[in-house]
Amino acid sequence: QVQLVESGGGLVQAGGSLRLSCAASGLTFTNYVMGWFRQAPTKEREFVAAINWNRGSTYYADSVKGRFTISRDNAKNTMYLQMNSLKPEDTAVYYCAADQRIYTSPTYYRANEYDYWGQGTQVTVSS
Repeated sequence: QVQLVESGGGLVQAGGSLRLSCAASGLTFTNYVMGWFRQAPTKEREFVAAINWNRGSTYYADSVKGRFTISRDNAKNTMYLQMNSLKPEDTAVYYCAADQRIYTSPTYYRANEYDYWGQGTQVTVSS
């Protein structure tokens, strides 16, 4: 049974930082592209970042480029999202997702590319 469990969310002031983690179990972690998505109230789920199996390629939404860093530790079956210079518009529930391929597809930014999802962790940025 595949499980993805996010942690590290919380309340932070604008300009602050948070580090999200996604612990994976029940799968061969290195066989999966991993991604982060987020969903704000009344908005659709949107792509944030993705990373392929060997950390050789990373991808970011324009809205977070230069502020967020995605990484993974394959020995720990864990993915991370370091979020710096947070803005109120970053407020959302953040989800981790796993896509059963080792290299990202050309449509890595589409939620329907991903096979498994976590339950999400709330990030709230106050102004």
